[in-house]
Amino acid sequence: MSTSSDALHDRLQGGPIICGEGYLFELERRGYVQAGPFVPEVVLEHPGVVEQVHTELVRAGSDVVEAFTYYAHREKLRVIGREGSLEEMNRQALAIAGKVAKSTGTLFAGNICNTNVYEADDTSTHVSVRDMFEEQVMWAMEAEVDFIIAETLDWYGEAAMALEIIAAAGLPAVVTLAAQRDRYLFDGVDIVDACERLSSNGAAVVGLNCQRGPATLMPLIDEIRRRIDTPVAALPVAYRTTPAEPTFTALIDSEAKATAPDGRAFPTALDPFALTRYECAAFARECQSMGVEYIGLCCGAGPHHLRAVAEALGRVPEASRYSPDMSRHAFYGDDPSISAAYRRRGNEF
Repeated sequence: MSTSSDALHDRLQGGPIICGEGYLFELERRGYVQAGPFVPEVVLEHPGVVEQVHTELVRAGSDVVEAFTYYAHREKLRVIGREGSLEEMNRQALAIAGKVAKSTGTLFAGNICNTNVYEADDTSTHVSVRDMFEEQVMWAMEAEVDFIIAETLDWYGEAAMALEIIAAAGLPAVVTLAAQRDRYLFDGVDIVDACERLSSNGAAVVGLNCQRGPATLMPLIDEIRRRIDTPVAALPVAYRTTPAEPTFTALIDSEAKATAPDGRAFPTALDPFALTRYECAAFARECQSMGVEYIGLCCGAGPHHLRAVAEALGRVPEASRYSPDMSRHAFYGDDPSISAAYRRRGNEF
């Protein structure tokens, strides 16, 4: 049996790890998370739904079951008046994820994330952030996770603190930063330099997640891959970002601007920018060509997107049983069992 200290390393030795994320957006679409606060109250209110999403992502090819504790920290719960649910929410999320990981033989990951509290020049916020990270890491350690993901971090100082606390708990850390409109974190550190520092300080995997889609994330991933020897992570949002609008928070849909809240596509009017599963497959092949070892998708992705990633990497996950087979389509198929008359009608649509 692998221990929590070597399970991640052992899995990396077998080829790229696939990690399915994007729980907040997926569960918001399904009507179980409120856009805006994005607090995972669903963990307590509908635990079976969370278990189902974990299961769907594993069936689609995820090697990791990540506890849904993103934004389940003290600051976010304070905003919605549920600080009293903090420990219960974290322990419940870990229990749900642990159950699915154990039953499927996948890696079990804890999670901490951006706190929206940290300020580089205000040491009082450093104390608050440390307290938040330490309590979440403690609960994850007690749940016997294989490793902890510290993600969507947009301050180098906050990322370094997260890594320090995870390491002190004796657990491997996957640390992923969020690239904003430019290549600098909020405290002015170049994002590639930040990954190099985190690698030197002992992170098991470093890279980028969220904010950018593949088109604007991968050039930075290429730089990181060339700079460091530590395994690299790439987990973009499943949206078409561009050099002019490099993050999904910057996307503007000119046709729907008048009807979108505040004229912004983010976060509830992003549908026109969604990646297809084929674009997700192309992203996975690009990762493979670069030698990226930890590959996944973040906000906006669904299980069908992740299945395309897995299949592009040569995997045949359980959900591949239901991958498209247009040869059997009533109007567009060419299977001998399809009526020739109906195939001709396909041109009429």
